Amino acid sequence: MPQLTAPAPWQLTGQGYILLYKFPKWFVEKHGFLSQYQAQTFSGYFGTVMLVDYESSGVGPYQELLFIAGMFDIADKNRFSISKIYVSSQDSVDNGIRNWGIPKEKANFSWETVDKNTEKIVVSNNGAVFFEATFQKKWLKFPLTTALTPLNVAQKLGNDLMITKPTAKGQGQWAAIKSLKVDAKFFPDLSLVKPIAVIATNDFKMVFPVPEIKESYF
Repeated sequence: MPQLTAPAPWQLTGQGYILLYKFPKWFVEKHGFLSQYQAQTFSGYFGTVMLVDYESSGVGPYQELLFIAGMFDIADKNRFSISKIYVSSQDSVDNGIRNWGIPKEKANFSWETVDKNTEKIVVSNNGAVFFEATFQKKWLKFPLTTALTPLNVAQKLGNDLMITKPTAKGQGQWAAIKSLKVDAKFFPDLSLVKPIAVIATNDFKMVFPVPEIKESYF
């Protein structure tokens, strides 16, 4: 295992996009990249895709693309669980796995400002682009906080269950997807489903705390 250089908690700041979905069961089963424990406990409800440009974190700046299929019935409670996630920093990969059991993989990110309301994000692996999206910010800014909808994330690390309850607050703004291309070999093909909502987040602050560990749960 890689050496843990940045233990929890992490204080993070940045901006990005939150895509909210109600993923159909067939999509999750075929495209969700679920591990066995996730496939056995998937209960549905709302899922999300997040693209984040962290300006600061426990390991410095990095970018992130993650997929959460929905809720999972783990340890007698519905919790979120990440099944696919890419980040731009090896330090984030190593410490994300060790701290919280988050199955991070490394990829290259390009985050381009097209104009004041439009951004293009490209994610690639070994020179091959597998995710490319252009977002346009709309109107109506509003506050965002996890105080109203607390987050509860469950991940498997070895035989242990890691339960983490991050908190976040910032400013939201409605947005739209102007273009999208995904290679399903590397990430769920979002072109097959439509989001319920797309939210741009600005100036957010997040805390990823020390997790609760249920040893030998699996």
